[in-house]
Order: sequence, then structure tokens, then C-alpha cells
Amino acid sequence: MTNTVITLIKTEKEHLELFFQFQLDKEGSYMAAFMPKDTNDKAAYIERYAGYLLDATKNMCTIKVNGVIAGSIGKFIMNNEAWITYWIDRPFWGQGIATAALEDFLKIEITRPIYAGVAFDNQGSQKVLEKCGFVRIAADKGFANARQAEIEEYIYKLAD
Repeated sequence: MTNTVITLIKTEKEHLELFFQFQLDKEGSYMAAFMPKDTNDKAAYIERYAGYLLDATKNMCTIKVNGVIAGSIGKFIMNNEAWITYWIDRPFWGQGIATAALEDFLKIEITRPIYAGVAFDNQGSQKVLEKCGFVRIAADKGFANARQAEIEEYIYKLAD
């Protein structure tokens, strides 16, 4: 990552168009696994995430690499617990961007504990979480829309 500048900025509504395009990537959505039922409904996607931007319980950031939008990262609340989610556009995979972005995000988002879920076979995201101090604490099963099957999901936790 020599000379690579990674920055996090507050997500703006105009970023959602690009995020919608990112999630259409078949390999990316396969790895993410747990996706909405209809990922092709752009209006529904924009409406849902635009609402999230107004939700004070969510913290949504856009990841930029050398000034180019490369992904998103955010915190949300589920069952009264803080969870983290992120998406890196496939051309940026394998460059340490997710790890650097998560490290930076965890300096901004100080809620602890914070959890993350990842598909059992998404070794890239598992490594990112572990490098950032998350510990695998459980496994669960859930229906993965992107795979049209029930799969195992690993649950990670960052305690401090």
C-alpha cells in the first residue's frame, strides 16, 4: 500500500448510487452472502440507505482510496447490540484497504462491545476482523439470499 491514502468521510446520499453498483457484483455479493432479497431494485436500495443516513443510531462512512470511493463501512444496532458492516469494491480487494479502513473506523466509532458477522468461507473478512482485534465467539446459521441457501455465519466480537 505504498503511497496509498485511505480516508473515511461521512456517507452522503450521492454515494449511494455507487454503493448500489458495488453490491451488484456477483462475487462480492456471494462473499457478503447475507444480502437483501432483491439487490436489483435500485429505488428500494437508495430509499433504504438514505433513511439510514438520517438514523442517529447508525454511523455510515464512505471509504476513499487516493480520493476514489472504494467502499463503505458502518455501525448499526441489532437486538440492542452494536454491529459493524463494510463493503470493499472488488478491484480494491487484497490490498489491505479493509483492514486500514476498519482500524480507522474503530477510532471514530468507540461503541464497545461491537460485533460482526461473516460467512464461514469469507476468509478475507475473517482475517480483516482478526487483524483489528475481533475474536470469533460463536457460529450461527442463517439464510443467505445471495446464495439461496442456509449457511454458517461466524460471529466476531471486539470487546475494547
